[in-house]
Amino acid sequence: MNSPYFDETYCLDRYHGKLQRALHQLKYQKRLACAHGLSAAWNQLMNEQIRDVQASYLLPVPLSQEKLCLRGFNQSWELARRIQCAPHIHQSPFILKRHHHTLHQANESRLNRHKSIQGMFYVNPKYQYQLENQTVIVFDDVMTTGATLNEIARILKDNGVSRVINWVLLRTLRQA
Repeated sequence: MNSPYFDETYCLDRYHGKLQRALHQLKYQKRLACAHGLSAAWNQLMNEQIRDVQASYLLPVPLSQEKLCLRGFNQSWELARRIQCAPHIHQSPFILKRHHHTLHQANESRLNRHKSIQGMFYVNPKYQYQLENQTVIVFDDVMTTGATLNEIARILKDNGVSRVINWVLLRTLRQA
C-alpha cells in the first residue's frame, strides 16, 4: 500500500475500550450529552500530546446533507467543537463537504472502503483560498481502515494544504 496522504494521527483510545458505549449512545441514540463527556476525556488525556500542535484549522469529517438531515447532527463536529485547542485554530464544520453515499461502510473490506470513498469529499469553494499552505487538523470519531481520513487528506492537499493531522477519538484494531 502507498504512504498515506495525512502526515500524522493522534488517537485517544481503542474502539473496543471503555469509550465505545458512550460514542454509540451519541451516534445512534442521539444522546448529545455524551459529546460533552467524550470531549472532556479528550481534553484531559490528550492535552499533553497536542498542546504544541501548530495548525490553522480544525475540521470535522463531514456528513452528507442527506445523512445530516437523517441523524440531525454530525457526531464528529459535536466532538470537535468542544475540543480545547489554541485560540488561533479555527474550528469549522463548513469547509469540508461530502457527497451523499448510499452504501454503509461498516462491514466493508479495507479495499472496498478505499474504493468506495474516492471522490466523496470536496472543499467548499468559498473557503478554498484560506487553506493554501496551511496545516489542517481533521477530527473523526472513529478510524477503522483510514480510508476516509486518507481521502480527506488527499483532497485537502490537492487544494493547497501543506500538512494534514488527524485527531481521532477511537481507533479500531488493524484488519487483516
